Amino acid sequence: MNKITFGIKISAQEYLKSYQISGCLVSIVADDGRSLKLPAKHLRPFLTHTGILGRFELTFDGNTLVSLKRLA
Repeated sequence: MNKITFGIKISAQEYLKSYQISGCLVSIVADDGRSLKLPAKHLRPFLTHTGILGRFELTFDGNTLVSLKRLA
């Protein structure tokens, strides 16, 4: 399994306006420079009234998402 870490900052308004649509993808640049597109639905559990802000670790196997967690 592979892991990617990245930081993200999306306001709640931007998420609800742009990413709430089913099938919408969020473009992310990982700490190691790789670019990836993540279905926005996977970020929804991390949405607060201020938005989505923080550092995350994404674990995947091939093209399959295994886990996404916020880092402390």
